[in-house]
Amino acid sequence: MRYSQDLRKRVLDFIATGGSKAEASRRFQVSRRCIYNWLDAADPFSYEKPGPRKPYRLDPEALAEHVKEFPDSTQKERAAHFGVSQRCICYGLKKIGCTRKKRLSPTRNNVL
Repeated sequence: MRYSQDLRKRVLDFIATGGSKAEASRRFQVSRRCIYNWLDAADPFSYEKPGPRKPYRLDPEALAEHVKEFPDSTQKERAAHFGVSQRCICYGLKKIGCTRKKRLSPTRNNVL
């Protein structure tokens, strides 16, 4: 939740004049975590829009080439190779249209 600059200023002034963070939290109805974040921030009156902060790290062409070179690699191995999470590899494989590897398993009738 975004708080107004006026409220932030009043809370920080209250703490600067000797008030406790817990009392400021109760008095101004702001969470203590929020107050700690404001105190730790370089500019507590600025606001950063939430959302992705980094560009997409996985190159689809590089992933497609890696799949062609190493078709038997697991998602975990691919994630270690590219330095991303396993979930990122899952999304990347889905994006390039690579489905899960399907192996033929012997049926019960064929196994003795």
